[in-house]
Amino acid sequence: MAIIKKTEIVLDHKFDPRSCRHTINGELHVLHCHHYATLYTRLADDCGMLDGKKLLVDVAEDCFYELLTKYYAAHNIESIDDRFSIAEQYYAAAGLGQMEVLCAGTESGEVKLLHSHLDEGWINKWEKRDTPVNFMTCGYIAAIFSAAFDRPTRTFSVLEKESIISGAEHSLFDIVAK
Repeated sequence: MAIIKKTEIVLDHKFDPRSCRHTINGELHVLHCHHYATLYTRLADDCGMLDGKKLLVDVAEDCFYELLTKYYAAHNIESIDDRFSIAEQYYAAAGLGQMEVLCAGTESGEVKLLHSHLDEGWINKWEKRDTPVNFMTCGYIAAIFSAAFDRPTRTFSVLEKESIISGAEHSLFDIVAK
């Protein structure tokens, strides 16, 4: 039987009581609360003055891309499998939920969200709905694909085609190079 060793993420979490700030691996970090995340997601979804959904996607992509590429460089993570494994672990460690990259290539891929704190919070506050709300997760997924393949941000578009918030057992995302 083959044994596959999974690269595990290294997280150095520190809290500065004077500034009330958290850092993970030297980077300023906000630990996500699904109640707070539902509120800013709802605000972005309701915003009529600008495309709040796209703004959340783009900001998440930029932030997580920088964080992951710095991590990969600092820890000499070069394997595509290891990069995706680290990204899956970071998503969970950041309090966002549990994801699994099902397949990944330079032109397309698929990601399954097994558990989503945002969907859970939204359903508890406002019940289920027909349209997805994982805008930040779409940005995160775009970032992990760009970072894994050493491509710039905005290389990949991400579409949530099945959603926990709509009653699916898990959310499913299609990733396509632009």
